[in-house]
Amino acid sequence: MGIECNTTTRRLIGLSLNSTRYADEGWYLNASLFLPFVDLKSLYLSGNAIAGCIQNEGFEKLSSNLSNLEILDLRVNYLNDNIMLSLSELSSLRYLSLANNHLEGSSDRNGFQWLSRLSNLETLDLSGNSLKNNIMLHMNGLSSLKTLSLGGNLLKGKLLHIQELNNLTKLKYLDLSGNKIDSISNQDETHLRLLNLEELDLSYNLFRNNTFSFPKGLSSLKSLKMCWNDLQGSLDIKGLENLTNLKELDVSGNRIESLESYKGLENLANLKELDLSENGIESLESYKDDATKRQQMIHLEELYLDENLLYNSSTVFASLSGFPNLKSLSMRSNQLKGSLDMKDLDAVSNLRELYLTSNQLKDFVIQKGCCDLKKLEVLDLSGNAFEGMLPNYLGNLTSLRELDVSDNHFSGNLTPLSNLTSLEYLSLSRNHLEIPTSFAPFVNLRNLKVFYADENKMVMEPSFHSSLPKFQLRFISLPNCITSPDQLGFELLTFLHYQYDLRFVDLSGNKFSGTPPIWLLENNTKLEFLILRGNAFSGLLSLPSAPNLNASLVDISDNKLQGQIPSHICSTFPHLRGLFLSKNAIEGHIPPCLSGMMDLSTLDLSNNQLSGRLPDELIMKKSLFMLRLSNNNLSGNVIPAVFNTNRLIGIHLDGNNFSGEMEKIDVSIFEFSSSPAEIDLSNNKLYGKLPGWIGNLSSLQSLALSNNRFEGSIPKEFCNLNSYVVGNFCCTLYKSILAKSLVFFR
Repeated sequence: MGIECNTTTRRLIGLSLNSTRYADEGWYLNASLFLPFVDLKSLYLSGNAIAGCIQNEGFEKLSSNLSNLEILDLRVNYLNDNIMLSLSELSSLRYLSLANNHLEGSSDRNGFQWLSRLSNLETLDLSGNSLKNNIMLHMNGLSSLKTLSLGGNLLKGKLLHIQELNNLTKLKYLDLSGNKIDSISNQDETHLRLLNLEELDLSYNLFRNNTFSFPKGLSSLKSLKMCWNDLQGSLDIKGLENLTNLKELDVSGNRIESLESYKGLENLANLKELDLSENGIESLESYKDDATKRQQMIHLEELYLDENLLYNSSTVFASLSGFPNLKSLSMRSNQLKGSLDMKDLDAVSNLRELYLTSNQLKDFVIQKGCCDLKKLEVLDLSGNAFEGMLPNYLGNLTSLRELDVSDNHFSGNLTPLSNLTSLEYLSLSRNHLEIPTSFAPFVNLRNLKVFYADENKMVMEPSFHSSLPKFQLRFISLPNCITSPDQLGFELLTFLHYQYDLRFVDLSGNKFSGTPPIWLLENNTKLEFLILRGNAFSGLLSLPSAPNLNASLVDISDNKLQGQIPSHICSTFPHLRGLFLSKNAIEGHIPPCLSGMMDLSTLDLSNNQLSGRLPDELIMKKSLFMLRLSNNNLSGNVIPAVFNTNRLIGIHLDGNNFSGEMEKIDVSIFEFSSSPAEIDLSNNKLYGKLPGWIGNLSSLQSLALSNNRFEGSIPKEFCNLNSYVVGNFCCTLYKSILAKSLVFFR
């Protein structure tokens, strides 16, 4: 629940009750409960399964007292058309959302004819209902409407009644997406006068090439979305010639194969953004050869061609001369092969963003005097087949803010990057590059905030000496950069001592030695994720001297830690969600305070030397989803708690000294339908007969009970687990003597 009060009068002006009442069936609201809040301006009631209002206690009761109510959100409820009569009395409303209800657009006594009384309404969201074409007939009274959303309904075919929107002279945004419309042309095509409409969304409909036309009267339209329709082949967009102010056209997700027959572009002189992603386009060659078409696209600034079939890199890049003012070009996930010839980019010298992710480009071709793309700010070459040294050419791109060359085959040093002082984001991951422990190539990159270098090669070099880094990182990811055993024993990167704004640190899998660098948490009070697994840190687990309120995940697993888990770990990390200390030599008891941590969802203390009892309170913790305590020396009877938890997805207690008898526990309070999906109790000291109630664990996907001391028959109820493996095993071996192993997978 959220409330907002007037800072002067202290009276309630905003009330949010979204998703506060859960019900399988709809219930009826007494709207009179809100009468005391006479200054209320906004009321949010979405996601509450409201089916309507109690008779004579509907929203009409609020019309006299709540004259300031402007915002009413009733999304995701069970409301039907009968709610309209009640809502029509709220004449002060400016925003009304009835999205994702059970509306049908009827005109009966309490139906949609009352909608027109909301003459002050500016935003109306009716998306996700079952409205049909006749809904247009009920719109003409909403003269103040600026935004109308009818997406995800049952509109279909030609919208013959769309001229009913002509009275909406202030309408700027119209969403008709997610229907089955194949044309918006009315019969005489002369009466559509939405002179102020700026955005029209017709995506996810059934428009075909022969219906890709629009009547006059949309002279102000700036954005048209036609993605995921049935446009195909060589598209003729002459039907857009009336949209002379169009700036954005999205026809992605269709079956367009060619740009060769584009007509009408001469009238789209203001077109700045064209999205042709996820089609079947193989070439842009026609734009290179046709001077007329080049002239037509002269104003285009953003071109998106992601996930097409572009393959010939030489012709594709040469065709860029058809887009001389291009600022953003995206060709992600095509089939571009061969070289990236920088000479071909001379024609797009104003380019700011270039995305060539996930192609098959292999090398750079850099000719003397080629374009330096001085204005380029974003360059993404990830996921290609580039090899060899990083080209010195990159050092000329001094305006770069983001550079991603990850997932290639680059090797050698990083010298070309040392001059990119504007760089904020750098990803070098999964190459064969040499990352010096001194971080010397990056010392002058004063704007660098995000650094990825996963799975490269770390090399020992002298430290900074007197040269301190000029950057303050927020995000550093440097895992798995050790490539040979002789590199064991690296000291932690010196420059990290001078970082004070870190939010994410991943240094896993590098065999760093020394004591755990808890000072990272002390120096960086905003640090949320600290991942140090798979190193060689040793000694006691110490904690910061002051609480860290932002720490969300701490992973120091697979190191050489000793001693006990500090008892004040919970107060040090009060909002911790994940704690991973597995594969160390930690001993002692599990701190009882872990059971009380409100946000803890994953706890992994497996493969240590912990002893003592496992608190039932920890297993039953409402926030906990995954618990791993395998291969310790824990003891006690955990059976009742294990099978009666309703939040845990997985619980792994194998390889301990837990004992107990399943058959002799009270199962009357069990919630079998919400039991864990994975339970591993193998390699313990459980005994007795297997109980039939295990067959009621409908959520179970895997159960491991091997190497315990069970005896007797396999209960026939195990067949109720409805698993092919379990069913086959149970039904053929029923009444056989249980051996030492029993592992079931659903």
